[in-house]
Amino acid sequence: MREQILTFLEKNSKMDLGELAVLLGSSEDVIRKEVEDMEQEQVICGYHTLINWEKTDSEKVTALIEVRVTQQRGQGFDSIAERIYNYPEVQSVYLISGAYDLLVILQGKSLREVSSFVSDKLSTLDYVLSTATHFILKKYKDYGTILDNKQKDERMLVTP
Repeated sequence: MREQILTFLEKNSKMDLGELAVLLGSSEDVIRKEVEDMEQEQVICGYHTLINWEKTDSEKVTALIEVRVTQQRGQGFDSIAERIYNYPEVQSVYLISGAYDLLVILQGKSLREVSSFVSDKLSTLDYVLSTATHFILKKYKDYGTILDNKQKDERMLVTP
């Protein structure tokens, strides 16, 4: 039942637990207890709101930064990843396969602010060998949600 609860909450964290109980054929108390247990066990680590910033007046720039590092003896990538994720600008850090070791996602107010962060803070860290910055120009789908919903033209095509 835990996996089913997680699947529903991952898609909609605001889902009413009573509604979830009905969908899963259980009681609301059982579902609430499972959710509380998963929060305590850090299976559920937080609840987030997905925002389409393009539809607001706020200026935000998101960048994906590929980072090559040298591993620290006895610590692998964990120590350098921790140094990076402690910066408030950093949204996410992932250990990845391929030519780079870490993928860092960060947000700033402008391309210049993001570029400055990469050159002044990220690139200067010990064990960082190189970086490659990719700016997100437009999001079409994020966390399973389509952000670029086009209105379908419901009118019938009339031809002579």
